[in-house]
Amino acid sequence: MKTLPKERRYETFSYLPPLSDAQIARQIQYTIDQGYHPCVEFNESSAAEIYYWTMWKLPLFDCSSPQEVLNEVQQCRSEYPNCYIRIVAFDNIKQCQVMSFIVHKPNQSGSGYRY
Repeated sequence: MKTLPKERRYETFSYLPPLSDAQIARQIQYTIDQGYHPCVEFNESSAAEIYYWTMWKLPLFDCSSPQEVLNEVQQCRSEYPNCYIRIVAFDNIKQCQVMSFIVHKPNQSGSGYRY
């Protein structure tokens, strides 16, 4: 069994190979299907001890498709290309964050993480 190359690990899916564009869209669809509210956040560092990232905009409360979220990711990436960008899912019943994963790493090329 081959392991991934040694590199800094980030959040929820960081121990998996990079998600493809379709896989990112499916994860967003899952959050919407569960009734969670997606939000786009960015930060210059992805260090584990940094708990607070900057929200791109308010959470997308009325979001009905993954493409709406991906459009916001693209806008954020255009304005802050040197920042990490993640998608966060909020649960309004538990009033907490239930999932987050990075969709853009600075200076990253290749499949996945392109939005």
